Amino acid sequence: MKLLKRLTAPLTLPHWSQDAALALPRLVCGYFMAFDFGAGKFGMPWSDPELNLGFFEVAFWFPGDVAEFGGPFALFPSFFAWIGAFSEAFGGLLLLAGLQTRIASLLIFITMLVAAFCQQMQNGYWNMLPALGFSFVALYTMVLGSGRFGLDYIIFKKLTK
Repeated sequence: MKLLKRLTAPLTLPHWSQDAALALPRLVCGYFMAFDFGAGKFGMPWSDPELNLGFFEVAFWFPGDVAEFGGPFALFPSFFAWIGAFSEAFGGLLLLAGLQTRIASLLIFITMLVAAFCQQMQNGYWNMLPALGFSFVALYTMVLGSGRFGLDYIIFKKLTK
């Protein structure tokens, strides 16, 4: 229970407007991860029906892309594709809701570093920027948590009563 409290407890800044300013990138990144990037690779209820993805199913082309990264990714491409797509789609939802923000941020941070350095680096630094931007937002939410504007804040207040 202590570990759950420590992982859930968000840091709050002195004024609510500071928390609101830091919540905006979290909300935007969570939305794009869950409803755009993740939903295109991973079957979610809001995934485009033309993709023909079952619930929690990875797009047929994604394991092939992951295998091209080499190393352990080539040995277990389906596993890493599933984990990456899950962290984008479901982790994005958690980030958007501010629920278990630190755990979701860790998953997104690792996934975006892999995307930046294994997938996009050969295409030039400009193509790495979106993944690096998501990883930077995940990095600060990993440290701060959801702030006042997330479910973690509400849960932590209930746990500490």
